[in-house]
Amino acid sequence: MRFSAHRLLTSLVLALVGVGATASALAQADWPGRPIRLIVPYPPGGTSDNLGRLVAERLGHKLHASVVVDNRPGGTTQIGTEQAFRAPPDGYTVLLGAVTAFTVLPNLRRNLPYDARDGFEPLGGVAEYLSVVTVRKDLGVQTLAELIKLAKTQPGKLTYGSAGLASFGHIAGEIVQRETGIKMLHVPYKGSADAANALAAGQVDVLIDGAIVPLAKAGRVVPLAAFGAVRHPELPQVPSLAEAQLNVKRPTGPGWGLFTPKGTPVAINQKLSKALEDLLAEPETQARLQRISTVADWRTPADLRKAIEGDRRFYAELLPAVGIQPTD
Repeated sequence: MRFSAHRLLTSLVLALVGVGATASALAQADWPGRPIRLIVPYPPGGTSDNLGRLVAERLGHKLHASVVVDNRPGGTTQIGTEQAFRAPPDGYTVLLGAVTAFTVLPNLRRNLPYDARDGFEPLGGVAEYLSVVTVRKDLGVQTLAELIKLAKTQPGKLTYGSAGLASFGHIAGEIVQRETGIKMLHVPYKGSADAANALAAGQVDVLIDGAIVPLAKAGRVVPLAAFGAVRHPELPQVPSLAEAQLNVKRPTGPGWGLFTPKGTPVAINQKLSKALEDLLAEPETQARLQRISTVADWRTPADLRKAIEGDRRFYAELLPAVGIQPTD
């Protein structure tokens, strides 16, 4: 029986497709066959870096693989997030994404070099940030009420530091100002570690950050209130915002999530997501997270996507209200 040229070509194409599909399936079955890169869009030494290294260690243990932290700081997480966005979707690049990259920056910058809505696959929520409102030791205040009173008598003169433009600490400072009517001058730094050291050195007056906790415990700065619904477990004597008589609207999503570039095979994403869920449930991981001013905040991929959408709308209303306008 003779085959037509068309049938022969069709048979060859189908055979090649079958070979490609088999090779892809084998590659996924062998994954991870080499080290996985975990991009952390912050410099070494701060809370995000410490979190990334903890996640890399525990994730590698779960996957029986090497997970290597790759610090890519800059642009308020934009540089590292773009690196992950442009990486091959093969399961060997994972982003420890600061949720601000998906909620704040789309409302802050008109021309982001990555697709914040559809360019990534969420693997799950990782942790919530436990920040503390703290002041320099010689400012002369011991409570949040005293800080607000002082700021009202000196509008625009007090300075507050942050880990960078549109970082959590920056936004938290703007929220406090909006809720209390005070005015302070924002001073951005290149990460939480630099901002914490600046406060301890008296270069700024106020900082809302979790990286400040070791300095607070050492008595080098004065903690006034935990910026959240509960007290910081490392500073149990410090009241929460509500206990300090300040109720504010806050985002509802986690501070960080894990993401892969869009197009990463579903089976690999599922393995990563399950490993993340399991490691966050471990008491050892939870205890270590608390020591770096974070708390485990597992969200399913679907729940993380939903929280990001909600917080993106929250910031769309907040940023213009506090005078932060989008730029190119």
